[in-house]
Amino acid sequence: MSDTQTNLAWETLLDLSTTRPGPLHHRLAESIRTAIRGGRLPLGSALPPSRVLATGLGVSRWTVTEAYAQLVSEGFLAGKTGSATRVSWSPQADERRAGGHSHPGLPQLLGAPKHGHRPVRYDFSQCTPDYRAFPRRKWVEAIRVAAETAPFDRLGYSEPGGESRLREVLAAHLNRRRGTRVDPGLMTVFTGARQGVAALARALYADGQRVIGVEDPGSSGLWEPAVAAGLELVPLPVDERGVVTEALAGHPDVRAVIIGPARHVVTGAELAPERRSWLLDWAARVDGLVIEDDYDSEFSYDRQALPAMQGTDPHRVALIGSMSRTMTPTVNVGWVVAPRRWLDSVRSEPRMAATAPALNQLALAHFIESGAYDRHLRSSRQRFRARRDALVTALTPALPGAAIGGRQGGLHLLLDLPPGASARRIIQAAERRGVELCDLNLLRLAGPADDRQLMLGYGNLADAQVAEAVRVLVELIRESEAGL
Repeated sequence: MSDTQTNLAWETLLDLSTTRPGPLHHRLAESIRTAIRGGRLPLGSALPPSRVLATGLGVSRWTVTEAYAQLVSEGFLAGKTGSATRVSWSPQADERRAGGHSHPGLPQLLGAPKHGHRPVRYDFSQCTPDYRAFPRRKWVEAIRVAAETAPFDRLGYSEPGGESRLREVLAAHLNRRRGTRVDPGLMTVFTGARQGVAALARALYADGQRVIGVEDPGSSGLWEPAVAAGLELVPLPVDERGVVTEALAGHPDVRAVIIGPARHVVTGAELAPERRSWLLDWAARVDGLVIEDDYDSEFSYDRQALPAMQGTDPHRVALIGSMSRTMTPTVNVGWVVAPRRWLDSVRSEPRMAATAPALNQLALAHFIESGAYDRHLRSSRQRFRARRDALVTALTPALPGAAIGGRQGGLHLLLDLPPGASARRIIQAAERRGVELCDLNLLRLAGPADDRQLMLGYGNLADAQVAEAVRVLVELIRESEAGL
């Protein structure tokens, strides 16, 4: 294996403009994979550190680390702490292992076979909703009613901004449940929150802005469309009181931020009231925009989530949301409520191609109006609260003294590992045992790596599996403690 880092013009070798459309980290992974399969990155070549490659390609560091992680899991790359990430597969090596038959779609790790993706037995992933609980019968009924009652002219493309009926119903729901001041005329319907962020990011770029503040750690689903629009991410630290808004004082060029004040996407922290006030004062002072991701506000168990910031200042706050967590992504509806000055930019072509199908919008309007959505939310909260309690009850005696955070709402917990245990080793071993875990460090931009915490999602963890899933997880933790 070569001991020197491959010295290449990376921006030429990894030309993202030649890859298929899609998320940047998928396109980067595809470009690296193609270079390896084509022999342009030979076996043992060292790839640049993530920060170096991110700078050279003009993308975020997260995009690079996510692409590297994907290719490591596939066996094309091998990474080790304190050492470079290296190419661990080649057509020639694979051909020798396969007895003369090359299988470029089935890469191998150096020195050990890669058996492909193993089925997931216990799903602790962070962003997965409860697929088992999707209200199939009621949703089919809503689709049927929408198809039978929609005027013929509503069966074409959706009207600009989304179906007016859905916007009115959603506005009434948000104003009633989240304390917002939503004008249906200022709401734009998309196929998801990510598309809404993309439209806002493009509007900011068209306005001349080139940077945006984001929570660190934070949500890749928000970072990626912002970077794709040409904005540079400015990481803002997060503590037990939410994003440290005062950090904006050190970034005078920032005039827009994306935050989750109801529940931080990683820690679960609510944004403290004094920081809410500071942020709104800042937005007024710099003529800025606060993009509020109302993430998991529907899943608060021990007390109701604080009202949305949009209700305090609808002229400075753009509210984004979607049905992907409460109803699963199959409903295909998200929205942006933008201040009036941003509305035309958010709705401008060709962005409206991301508008959800009209029939889905009309079905969702009926689903909410009929009361089925409120009943579904009540049932979901009861189920998730019971599942959270079962998970905490199983973890507490198995890991005495271990702190468990983020339990007041949302669909995941943060577990502090005992001394000697390594989150990285546990995640690597978990895959072999059919346990799906999220790597918390993939949600960091500039903050230090943390090997002492595990994120345990329970949205798609079957209730009957909780006890057994915890038993297997604790075994992995104990093995990590022992250095196995």
